[in-house]
Amino acid sequence: MIKAGIIGATGYTGIELLRLLVPRDDVEISVITSRELMGTAVHKHFPNLRGHLDLAFSAPDSELLEECDVVFYATPHGVAMNSVAALLDKGVRVIDLSADFRIKDIALWEQWYNTTHSCPERVADAVYGLPEVNREAIKSAQLVAVPGCYPTAIQLGFLPLLENKLVDSQHLIADAKSGVSGAGRKAVEDFLFCEATESIRAYAISGHRHHPEICQGLSRFSEEDVKLTFIPHLTPMIRGILATLYAPVKSGIVVTIEQLQSVFEDRYADEPFVDVLPQGEVPATRNVKGSNTCQISVTYSEHTNTVVVLSAEDNLVKGASGQAIHNMNIMFGLNELAGLQNIALLP
Repeated sequence: MIKAGIIGATGYTGIELLRLLVPRDDVEISVITSRELMGTAVHKHFPNLRGHLDLAFSAPDSELLEECDVVFYATPHGVAMNSVAALLDKGVRVIDLSADFRIKDIALWEQWYNTTHSCPERVADAVYGLPEVNREAIKSAQLVAVPGCYPTAIQLGFLPLLENKLVDSQHLIADAKSGVSGAGRKAVEDFLFCEATESIRAYAISGHRHHPEICQGLSRFSEEDVKLTFIPHLTPMIRGILATLYAPVKSGIVVTIEQLQSVFEDRYADEPFVDVLPQGEVPATRNVKGSNTCQISVTYSEHTNTVVVLSAEDNLVKGASGQAIHNMNIMFGLNELAGLQNIALLP
């Protein structure tokens, strides 16, 4: 039985962790923290857990965390870095859903997150938790940095092309759209129903915090540092990400749609949570809602000599909490599918 703790479980990624972990008989959730709700029954805050979880919120500095086998940080950026070292020193394995340990270049992280990193000595040892790339390193990791939602969809879409050196890594484009839950559970005017519904808009056009994370991951598979134009959009839906990715074919390289289809199918043949669709089919966020699956399709524009990839995921599951649990399964030698075989919700 794995004893698990969740720090900061009152947000959307926190409730997703609980939804996916509570039904399991191989995981015991022993502590859930919230400074504001300390002493309150968790099901009072999340009524969907009534009858499924009999536990109250604890203080974030609860000593019970040190007795856990694994602790999830479902916290805003800048929180985990202040307390993760104490847990690691006690032998607790940590899975951080924030961005605190994703970017290896400390100065670059501080530039994008506009604060001083308080635990830079742990960054080098943190394993980037994209199982489709780092499965072996995740197995022995003490600290896992779960990828962001946009980086997951975008990297999975571009990776096969870069690994096979088929496209020009200096001119990649990612046009990505996300549901409102991607902004977190907070009262901000832009995310109110009347502001977000029946409208779609681009944001962070001058630069999104996920941009350096995406480039860092993709550059591992490119002969030179990747150059990416990344424009995110807010769409009037609760959850989901659809990324449309454009990659010009390298000069002197000839590709066919049949070849590209094989490249993607071969790359993800053994990956349980990446679904490469048959040629001619396209992914949609409704196809993956509530599931830990990333659906991908690939096509080729002969007119512009450009590969176009479509990548869809649930930003709260494959893009966050589901991926965190996938990492936990790998870390503890469990069946990777455990707790993550949910069929997508339709309609």
